[in-house]
Amino acid sequence: MIQHKHITLSAKPRGFHIITNEILSQLDSLPSTAVMHILIQHTSAGIMINEADDPDVLTDFESIMNKIVPENMSFLKHTIEGPDDMPAHVKSAFVGHQLCIPVQDGKLVLGTWQGIILAEFRNQGGARKLVVTISS
Repeated sequence: MIQHKHITLSAKPRGFHIITNEILSQLDSLPSTAVMHILIQHTSAGIMINEADDPDVLTDFESIMNKIVPENMSFLKHTIEGPDDMPAHVKSAFVGHQLCIPVQDGKLVLGTWQGIILAEFRNQGGARKLVVTISS
C-alpha cells in the first residue's frame, strides 16, 4: 500500500531546524513496517538527517554554509529575488531535497541522536511544503 500526504511546515527563520515531530504530528499512525520518503518542494531549502540533540550543531551548520556559499558574489547572474536567493539554491543542492527512512514497529528507524532537519536558506522562506510517501 502506498499513501501520500502533503504537509506544510510552519515558516521558520533562516537556519537549521529540527522538524521530526512537526512532520509526525501531521501524519496518521505509521504502519508496523514501511519506508517513508520525504520530498521538500522547494529549491531554496533542503532536508537532511543529522544531529538533533545539541543545538550548537545546527548553528555550526549555518555558519559553515554561509562561509562556503556567501551572499553578494559579484559574478552571480540570478539576483532578481535578492542576495540570499542564488546562494540558497546552491546550498539546497548541497543538502538535498529528499529523504528515505525505514519504519519499524510503527516508528522511524533513526539513530539515537538523529532527527529530520529543515535547512532554511532564505531570509524569509515562508511555509515550506513536503510530500510524504509511505510504502508498506
